[in-house]
Amino acid sequence: MAKNALNQNDIYVQDLEDIIEPDFIFNNKPINRFNVIETDKNYSNQSKVKQLSNLKELINSIDNCNLKNNSKNLILGDGNIHSPIMLIGEAPGEIEDKLGLTFQDKIGELLKKMLLAINIKIKETYLTYSINFRPPEDRKPTSQEIKRYSIFLKEHISIINPKIIILMGSTAMEAVIGSNNKISNERGKWKEIIIKNKTLPLMITFSPSYLIRFPENKKYSWEDLKKIKKKIQDLNIKI
Repeated sequence: MAKNALNQNDIYVQDLEDIIEPDFIFNNKPINRFNVIETDKNYSNQSKVKQLSNLKELINSIDNCNLKNNSKNLILGDGNIHSPIMLIGEAPGEIEDKLGLTFQDKIGELLKKMLLAINIKIKETYLTYSINFRPPEDRKPTSQEIKRYSIFLKEHISIINPKIIILMGSTAMEAVIGSNNKISNERGKWKEIIIKNKTLPLMITFSPSYLIRFPENKKYSWEDLKKIKKKIQDLNIKI
């Protein structure tokens, strides 16, 4: 590893601790295969955009929801919809609800540094929440609320179709794998979930908001991040 790259990673670490079948085309003319690839990519992009739009409409049609009634915005997700990495947080906070965006302010800055520590730019990932509306007074969502929104979350995961899922916080853990155990007992272990007959690896770790409140646990998050980096390398995932 280059010396400069090592120094940069050291800075981020210190900061964390401190705070097919072929498709045959017959034609007499030469085929511009780059155009074929670009057309497939555009179709895939349009398909995902449409599916996400439909999902957002479905979530927004929920009736008798205290979370929805007390929020300004429905927050679906941000980032690269074709990313192999999907990060799932707990729920939007006051700033996120106001702006309609995920992981803002200090929480977003910390998450950005956490990802950069393993050479991932936040814009190269896809970010979402277990709950799409801000809970009143930023309270923890109830198990009933988590279960209600987990149906939409699993459909969301299916649409994005990532290669790795990162669950950040106990709400995300409960929403995806149905566990309400202590996150300190579940984090740092690779698990699997099957969604629509597809097996996806996932890692549970602390949320950035939790790490801001309890910075002494950043050292455990760094251990989790190193495992995520190794899994990306092992699966030969390009980001």
